Amino acid sequence: MKTTISTLFLAAAFTVNIPAISKAQTHHTNAVSLHSDTSIRPFHINIPQSQLDELKRRISETRFPDKETVKDASQGIQLAQLKELITYWGNGYDWRKVETQLNALPQFITKIDGIDIQFIHVRSKESNALPVILTHGWPGSPLEFINAIDPLTDPVKYGGKANDAFDVIIPAIPGYGFSEIPTELGWNPDRVARAWDVLMMRLGYKKYVSEGGDHGSVISDALAKQAPSGLLGIHLTMPATIPAELVKPINAGDPAPSGLSASEAQAYHAMSSFLEETQLMEE
Repeated sequence: MKTTISTLFLAAAFTVNIPAISKAQTHHTNAVSLHSDTSIRPFHINIPQSQLDELKRRISETRFPDKETVKDASQGIQLAQLKELITYWGNGYDWRKVETQLNALPQFITKIDGIDIQFIHVRSKESNALPVILTHGWPGSPLEFINAIDPLTDPVKYGGKANDAFDVIIPAIPGYGFSEIPTELGWNPDRVARAWDVLMMRLGYKKYVSEGGDHGSVISDALAKQAPSGLLGIHLTMPATIPAELVKPINAGDPAPSGLSASEAQAYHAMSSFLEETQLMEE
């Protein structure tokens, strides 16, 4: 339960609260906002205590719904689990600890296609390290990859070989974390992928690889389809494996076609139900 709650908190912290205050409460050198600006500026996080206190106050005033009348989650999140989450969010989570952890890493910001992109950039001590850009999911943030940085940049320390080393670049998707929130439509996976290639070239990398999970896998996949000259390959932890002929009926909510095995039919119904629920939440 603690792991689940931690994950929910981190996702919420970086996709709901932080972006809304990042412009006013973080600082970086050089506030130039011209599209032609290609500078890479150091970035440091400093959320005012007054904002953290206000957040805790609002959390403490949460009005809870009545307890569910069933013993499972068929009526939504269960009250006990919700209260545990709120208690952890309000009293158990130490933002300053996370802030210090992030500020200990080399963080930067640069403007690409009119948007300030914030990213972590950790170079390996190995001279032949392969650059890798890691893209987080939705909802999510660069925090997803924090524990992977050291093993990737210093594999020898973990029993690997020097030639297994990577230079690690972890950007925040526009609108997430401390990257700027777009004020126009169009920041789809293709556009983000193009921005990632610009970022890698701007950092001086002529060749690199890309990794993504969840929505990050969609962006990495888009990058592969664009096939920029510097991209050597991609790694996905959530590959899109739906057969092309099933995409339309799944999206339409049609019954499973005949000829599917039992496991395939089960997967079909699960995907169809997931998309239907997602659409209902968006309405």
